[in-house]
Amino acid sequence: MNKQEVIDLIKDTGFGCLATMEGSQPRVRPMLPYLDEDGNLLIAVLSRSRTIDQIKKNPQVEICYIDRKMCYARLAGKAKISTDPTKKEIAWNNIPMLRQYFSDAEDPNFVLIEVETGQVEAMTPHQNEPTFLSLK
Repeated sequence: MNKQEVIDLIKDTGFGCLATMEGSQPRVRPMLPYLDEDGNLLIAVLSRSRTIDQIKKNPQVEICYIDRKMCYARLAGKAKISTDPTKKEIAWNNIPMLRQYFSDAEDPNFVLIEVETGQVEAMTPHQNEPTFLSLK
């Protein structure tokens, strides 16, 4: 897979499974991130989310996208909690589902996680080995 195919997979799939660590136990949950123009992910969570504490203790995360054809992309990266109003507005404007949980981008219950993506591992069922690339 090439970079554009990975971007298309992320956008077409929408939901990915975000993995964090809680002590020595991995924790995985479905999320609907927005892939920004810099190749980073913006993820909205509730202010009471356990994910926030997990990221504060260990910022290394991974998110995996998979489509119906069994093509996948695993994005590893470093996450941080953000209060950047511009980035919150970007997430708000690009993830319509957020309106079910928050009143607007300034809602105090709306916390943003920014994931600076690093290496991406991607593969189709027709490949013998995964492709490694960057979205930067």
